[in-house]
Amino acid sequence: MTKKIIAFDADDTLWHNEPYFDEAQERFCALFQDFASSQEILGMILNHQVKNLPLYGFGIKAFTLSMIETALKITQNNITGTGIEKIIAIGKDLLEKPVELLPNVEEVLQELHGKYKLVVATKGDLKDQHRKLHDSKIGGYFHHIEVLSDKTELDYTKMLNRLECEPENLVMIGNSLKSDVLPILNLGGVGIHIPYHTTWEYEKIDFEIEHENFIALTNIKEVIGIL
Repeated sequence: MTKKIIAFDADDTLWHNEPYFDEAQERFCALFQDFASSQEILGMILNHQVKNLPLYGFGIKAFTLSMIETALKITQNNITGTGIEKIIAIGKDLLEKPVELLPNVEEVLQELHGKYKLVVATKGDLKDQHRKLHDSKIGGYFHHIEVLSDKTELDYTKMLNRLECEPENLVMIGNSLKSDVLPILNLGGVGIHIPYHTTWEYEKIDFEIEHENFIALTNIKEVIGIL
């Protein structure tokens, strides 16, 4: 496979992320267990997140605001200032979580570094993602860092233009079929899917992907054998 640029998603591809959000939602559900079931509360948070994406985008701050809106709805606007403070604390705790690399990530980056231009292409809070990249100590492997507002075909096209790269010369590696694979395949690049054990509901799809440029792996270490 002759490609020029290898792009990596960050959250749940390079390091753990979604379990921290799951834990945060459990804490939120515990705060409001007298108002609704956990299933109902989680559904409300997701609905607020999806509705707010055009305004807030992705990331912890957007998630925290959606939790606050959910709390206001659950309590019929009767939540106390102390209650709001507890929700903000959940968000702040997320922003201070340690960065734990997934197995074999640094080994793969060491192997590919110098052979390709390596790029991070991720969503989320700009400041938070740069913090995680810094704390992970793997930033030096990457030629370019992109924190995208979304991962649509248009977002990727703009990134490719900045990189002066044609879509057919890009390989995108990530855990989300919806965000990391499908848009790249539609543009003519190669999409490599490496599943993570838990996935945000918004990122799930309900169909199988059949495409000549689609590669499904079980571990990031398998990337070396392909590239």
